[in-house]
Amino acid sequence: MLSGMTHSDDAAADAGDTAQTGDAQAAPDNQPADSVRVPPQTVKAINGYLSRHGGMATAVIQPIGASGVRITLVAGDGGILGDQVVDDVATAEAVVARVPDLEVGEWDRELTSVATPAPGHWTKMAGWVARTR
Repeated sequence: MLSGMTHSDDAAADAGDTAQTGDAQAAPDNQPADSVRVPPQTVKAINGYLSRHGGMATAVIQPIGASGVRITLVAGDGGILGDQVVDDVATAEAVVARVPDLEVGEWDRELTSVATPAPGHWTKMAGWVARTR
């Protein structure tokens, strides 16, 4: 979810493994990740995602402009995608470092070949178009 909206953990679960967290008190990018405040709701949402999807995942950290930085998750048990959005790269790196069952990855051939949108994702993203026949 983009556009600066903040969602609770329940809303994140209802939103299909996707949420925005905008309350991180991040340090400037030149400070080490361990000095950055890690949003607890982001860690909780990622741990919930991991528990639903085999316990392991690859995280790709992607700046998305003014909206922040997306942590895209690719599950180890079939590639189901999930994501969380935080304020900056330092916060994203600190979140990933806090969750031991995540490995940092890049969008290479191997990862993109297993990445799989969750069931119903296409319909949700298409909005009203998906409901017209």
